[in-house]
Amino acid sequence: VCAMETAARRAFLARRFSWTARSAEPSERAGKGDGYCSRILRAQGPRKEGFNEFRLRVEGDPESYHPGSTYRVTLVASSSAYFRGFILIALREGREGGQDDDYAGRFQIIDEDDTQFMTNCPPAVTESTPRRRTSIHVFWTAPPSGSGCVTLKASIVQKRIIYFQDEGSLTKHMCERGSIARESQYGDSTERPLLDCCACGTAKYRVTYYGNWSEKIHPKDYPRRANHWSAIIGASHSKNYVLWEYGGYSSDGVKQVAELGSPVKMEEEIRQKGDEVLTVIKMKAQWPAWQPLSVRAAPSAEFSVDRTRHLMSFLTMMGPSPDWNVGLSAEDLCTKECGWVQRVVQDLIPWDAGTDSGVSYESPNKLTQAPEKIRPLTSLDHPQGPFYDPEGGAITPVARVVVERIARKGEQCNIVPDNVDDIVADIAQEEKEEDDTPETCIYSNWSPWSACSSATCEKGKRMRQRMLKAQLDLSVPCPHTQDFEPCMGPGCSDEADASTCMMSEWITWSPCSVSCGQGVRSRERYVKQFPDNGSACSMPTEETDSCVVNPECNPSSCLVTEWGEWDACSATCGLGMKRRERMVKMPPADGSICSAEVLEVEKCMMPECHTIPCMLTPWSDWSDCSVTCGKGLRTRQRTLKSPVELGECTEDLEQVEKCMLPECPTDCLLTDWTEWSDCNKSCGKGHMIRNRVVKLEPQFGGDPCPETVQRKKCKVRKCSRGQGSPEEKKRRKEQREKRRSKKLELGNKTVSNRCKMRPWSSWTDCTKLCGNGIEERLMTAKRRFRSAQLPSCKDRKEMRACNVHPC
Repeated sequence: VCAMETAARRAFLARRFSWTARSAEPSERAGKGDGYCSRILRAQGPRKEGFNEFRLRVEGDPESYHPGSTYRVTLVASSSAYFRGFILIALREGREGGQDDDYAGRFQIIDEDDTQFMTNCPPAVTESTPRRRTSIHVFWTAPPSGSGCVTLKASIVQKRIIYFQDEGSLTKHMCERGSIARESQYGDSTERPLLDCCACGTAKYRVTYYGNWSEKIHPKDYPRRANHWSAIIGASHSKNYVLWEYGGYSSDGVKQVAELGSPVKMEEEIRQKGDEVLTVIKMKAQWPAWQPLSVRAAPSAEFSVDRTRHLMSFLTMMGPSPDWNVGLSAEDLCTKECGWVQRVVQDLIPWDAGTDSGVSYESPNKLTQAPEKIRPLTSLDHPQGPFYDPEGGAITPVARVVVERIARKGEQCNIVPDNVDDIVADIAQEEKEEDDTPETCIYSNWSPWSACSSATCEKGKRMRQRMLKAQLDLSVPCPHTQDFEPCMGPGCSDEADASTCMMSEWITWSPCSVSCGQGVRSRERYVKQFPDNGSACSMPTEETDSCVVNPECNPSSCLVTEWGEWDACSATCGLGMKRRERMVKMPPADGSICSAEVLEVEKCMMPECHTIPCMLTPWSDWSDCSVTCGKGLRTRQRTLKSPVELGECTEDLEQVEKCMLPECPTDCLLTDWTEWSDCNKSCGKGHMIRNRVVKLEPQFGGDPCPETVQRKKCKVRKCSRGQGSPEEKKRRKEQREKRRSKKLELGNKTVSNRCKMRPWSSWTDCTKLCGNGIEERLMTAKRRFRSAQLPSCKDRKEMRACNVHPC
């Protein structure tokens, strides 16, 4: 078998080599070298358009590489395809592979049974044995800084050979990291290096964080109970300060954000940088991680940048997780035209801070032995990871950040002329101080902004209002209930002109035109304001749409009306229910019951419930413990200071906690007495016993245990002398011996001065584990005096019952 496999491999390699040699002959003049690598790369053939059965992937699908970082490279076939062999190579941009320095980075073999370096072209990776396969994996370490752009290429051998592609799914082109891709307000994507900024004045931005991490989008092992984003911390800063970066190591502040969600240490690190930082960026935490915007506004914050501090970075913990975080690093807001970026939109994936080795959301803490570099999570990290994908696809973004310029201050020197958006942004309000609304003033939410007061392309104002719902302290004045801001009239739109008209909202759809089958329905709207130039309004005022009612049109079908409008939500705030109805216009012709639904119910979400904050006194001291010994409870109270008529206070007015005093004495606890045993004699005088068992020994000074065995005399009948069985005679003999021994004991007392006895020995082990056993102890003579008689100094023995409980 081995010989056959070797022969097959030699034949396979011979066919490949003959293909590359034949294909390379017409192109020999194009190369500078005669090496096997250059012949492979010069081999060309007709490329099949739209070919996508195979794909070359780099973990995380990065658009750029970080010098010196290691990436997992995967060559994968679609579910219905396979390949027998392959060649994988990495070249510097514009190189042909004829020189040693044409190759970029280096490959590392993961599985020697699957991949190996080519014998005739060491920089390239190929298969170890020709066989059917659907994927291979290798590591590729990026070249050092200054290497420029790199192209990874692959060829596939199936039944025929698919040549190297200069573009498409078997080619991956990446440039060295050092530039940042951003989406502008017009949707185009540009890359620019972190150069010195030439912009003038300052710019003010608003950053908004939209979490998109939900069970619907990321279902694997989603933590339903504790999912959240921690408080966001960041700064606008110079390029001399790095909060965090790809390929760097986590500071103590980054570690605390990533592992604990605490921004305290990182804020301390930021503030220690002094003039390198212009604005500290802070946003509130979000529980749960995903919420519809109708319920709660996305976290946002405002910050400023200037010529020296034109970068923005921030970080938030993805909780719960080992040390995963999401954020931006060194986002440059300065343009090469010496202006300020108008808008940045970035989709974000999670990053590993390199401080904890956990692989899932709720892995136990597992400190990384040696700190690892910060890197993005990938779909090939660990099979137990929540983002794992055996095909190595890109991770679905978990958040989106939007950075919008809202104002510029000072003289500007941008080369490109301002557009309408720049003008509108510049007339925004000057920086406001933080909201100084007293806690004693309770307002409703702000209303939507009104229309601009200017009907033409001129500066105007717009207004919003709120209502003062409660003033808890009359001595503290409440601020204004109206707010104004500058605006530009509708005529400033690039598409607007004097012929623009204003339309109303669409009216509800009309009933369908047929009683069964497919028909037509319509709806209308009207002109609210005609064009200023007196021309006719060109906007449509009627709209039609197809509709289907009772599509089967059979005798058992019924005709129903269109659905009515939804009823108001059953809740004024939070989660509620709403319903809508329709009626049966015509019952089934065959007299059966109409099976169409005439009632629909669904959930509705209203704005977050508004809770009146309570004015409370401080907590009282804790009360004494409710018991004098052992475990008890103690309480403390506080009282409500704000008036009751302002609403029910949801805060706790009493707290209860456990308390512990010295243990209480526990008395001995016994079972009930057993029944008396049978008499131990069949005739004459005897005794019978009963017992009880200790259930709980006395503790902490409790009463000791009383006796556990009792005996009393018994007499069955008088024994007849000279008669009876041998057993009875033997028993009577033993009784006589006992009486004799008692007499001797009495005699011993009189002659105790003639003998010296040893102390009683310890009780022997019980003869039975249960069911009335016996244990005994001995007293032996220590010294006999000459005058002492032998019977007087006899050893003594005592017996007693033990383990009397039933088996």
